[in-house]
Amino acid sequence: KKNNLSWCVPCLVSLDTLQELCRKEKLTCKSIGITKRNLNNYEVEYLCDYKVVKDMEYYLVKWKGWPDSTNTWEPLQNLKCPLLLRQFSNDKHKYLSQVKKGKAITPKDNNKTLKPAVAEYIVKKAKQRIALQRWQDELNRKKNHKGMILVENTVDLEGPPSDFYYVNEYKPAPGISLVNEATFGCSCTDCFFDKCCPAEAGVLLAYNKNQQIKIPPGTPIYECNSRCQCGPDCPNRIVQKGTQYSLCIFRTSNGRGWGVKTLVKIKRMSFVMEYVGEVITSEEAERRGQLYDNKGITYLFDLDYESDEFTVDAARYGNVSHFVNHSCDPNLQVFNVFIDNLDTRLPRIALFSTRTINPGEELTFDYQMKGMVFKYRFIAVSFNMKNHSIDHSPAKKRVRTVCKCGAVTCRGYLN
Repeated sequence: KKNNLSWCVPCLVSLDTLQELCRKEKLTCKSIGITKRNLNNYEVEYLCDYKVVKDMEYYLVKWKGWPDSTNTWEPLQNLKCPLLLRQFSNDKHKYLSQVKKGKAITPKDNNKTLKPAVAEYIVKKAKQRIALQRWQDELNRKKNHKGMILVENTVDLEGPPSDFYYVNEYKPAPGISLVNEATFGCSCTDCFFDKCCPAEAGVLLAYNKNQQIKIPPGTPIYECNSRCQCGPDCPNRIVQKGTQYSLCIFRTSNGRGWGVKTLVKIKRMSFVMEYVGEVITSEEAERRGQLYDNKGITYLFDLDYESDEFTVDAARYGNVSHFVNHSCDPNLQVFNVFIDNLDTRLPRIALFSTRTINPGEELTFDYQMKGMVFKYRFIAVSFNMKNHSIDHSPAKKRVRTVCKCGAVTCRGYLN
């Protein structure tokens, strides 16, 4: 095809080769950085290196959409990219100021060339920044809710997860059907005062006038469904509206891998997000659980509200909740929700704030969820295997994972 690269196989052809082919055929391809803007022009993608020659500063430039073989040294006076220059300087100083065996290295700005290790770090950081931006753009394209998703890593060189796929709702495994539409809906003129869906199910309306949850944990939420005559502004349609807050997936600095923080204030008892993933049978969950246990990590959530037939596995398929860490003093609480699918074996899982959460605060919930009518078989979401403190002694009946939540009430172990 002359207008795209659908015929290319990235795993068999290098990026440099693809870029050269595109430019030779005068083709644009956004996925590899070739746009109409830079097809015939040069645009700085990032800066790779630095040197001083005859008192003139030069930077090695990686041109956007051009292979590395076309990188060129350009004088500072020719570069009109203040943000990239600032990032280059910050990355250089961060690397030079890193501690090495407890001793800090003092930066020397009068060096006429950078050491190869410094330049290598700067390039890796630039590539990571680009990869995380692309991942952020992908997440925001796929989400179906109001809140934005940001991605941030100022801790290490870790990039996007390689085997994670963003989904907005449950993904049934082969052989499992989630099609179970509601058979009735309300005809209320005001669902807050009239006899509505919760009353038909024998429970109380879950929300107050401020859209905050008012029922105790363990009580199911029945929201209005597609058969109801009420509109989208109905006060009993909170979870189905999706996340309203802008959240940030960020790299934690205490060895817990990725985490999630809010960028705005969240009032107490407010809906924050759903927990979604692949719906599998409990038998399959047992099999996967053994594999996950060997790795020291699992994302299995048992849906045993009334039975234990199904489990949600968010290891490969999930949303932002995939990255939420555990805390023994959490600020999120789990509730099970029924909307169109009223099958009590398959509740939707919603996370509500237990207290006011300030901007920049990490979102957490208790993986053990003591007192709940269903259990969460999480061992260590978002934890790196190398950071686990696991006792593999044959005398132990189970693997115990050290908790790093840092809460005053920390129980010491995740399981």
